[in-house]
Amino acid sequence: MEKQQSKDPLHGITLQRILEVLVDFYGFDTLGELIKIKCFNDNPSIKSSLTFLRKTDWARKKVEELYIKTIPKLKP
Repeated sequence: MEKQQSKDPLHGITLQRILEVLVDFYGFDTLGELIKIKCFNDNPSIKSSLTFLRKTDWARKKVEELYIKTIPKLKP
């Protein structure tokens, strides 16, 4: 029997990994311009951003949406 693959592009990817990929690709400066939240603009770090994003659904949703839009740009 074949295993079915999830069609959810976020399946199995942690919020930390999503954030790390976005920071590597865009940097905090550009990320702060694309998603206007304080944790990306004022003294940004992965740890402080994760703390904020885990508590704030609307911000996490914006980060996840940007990640989904960025996936095609990551592939060679």
